[in-house]
Amino acid sequence: MLVWSRSGRIAIWGLFALLFGVLFLAPLAVILLSSLAGQWNGVLPSSLTLEHYSDVVQGSAGESVKASLVTGFAASALALVSGAWAALALRVQCATMERLLGLLFFIPSAVPSVSVGLGLLVAFSNPPLLLNGTIAIVMVAHFVLISAFTFGNVSAGLARLSPDFEQVASSLGARPAYRLWHVTLPLLAPYLAAAFGLSFALSMGELGATVMVYPPGWVTLPVSIFSLTDRGDIFAGAALTMILVAATLVLLLCLERITRRATGS
Repeated sequence: MLVWSRSGRIAIWGLFALLFGVLFLAPLAVILLSSLAGQWNGVLPSSLTLEHYSDVVQGSAGESVKASLVTGFAASALALVSGAWAALALRVQCATMERLLGLLFFIPSAVPSVSVGLGLLVAFSNPPLLLNGTIAIVMVAHFVLISAFTFGNVSAGLARLSPDFEQVASSLGARPAYRLWHVTLPLLAPYLAAAFGLSFALSMGELGATVMVYPPGWVTLPVSIFSLTDRGDIFAGAALTMILVAATLVLLLCLERITRRATGS
């Protein structure tokens, strides 16, 4: 740390704990208490119950979880392939072309997600490519919004990757395809896993574009939460929010464990 005195370090850690507690733990604790609250007329709920979880599970929560997971996995996998491919391809371009094409990947992340959803809705509501009212348009919306983050993660990994390994493989007669599959991609594995995890987490929480394009019968968790809270059912919305947090956290932890086993770390 840049603070050397003991009192200074204590003050810095105290400030960090305060900010972390106020900005992260406190909102999460309020959502958790809301999901368990039977009534809440004071500072704390007057009674605790699991009724809200039971209601959302018996309702459409299962279908919403399925829709979010399928959409998240499909969009993240497609973004990982395209982002990694683009990052690898741009390495052989000149510096000006690399910067220009790299900038194009980040344009969707600079546009509000609602605008992305509206643009897709207008673009794909007429032939020859009619996607409005289908699950595919939801996948496309999520892919557009998360592809920039995948490309950024893989590009950062390539920038830190020493070219010596690939050069040694080439000097030993390795062909480009062999070098890619057996040298470059294994070295990039931690960055690929991080890119997929970030993309998946962003997809699971995406609302703005999804609420513009989702078809009947394919309602993701954020859309369900928005619908419940918009109707004034705050406690049920909080219960569904905790299900979303738990599902995302469990899958990210599983992904981290798989990555550690694959990389031997």
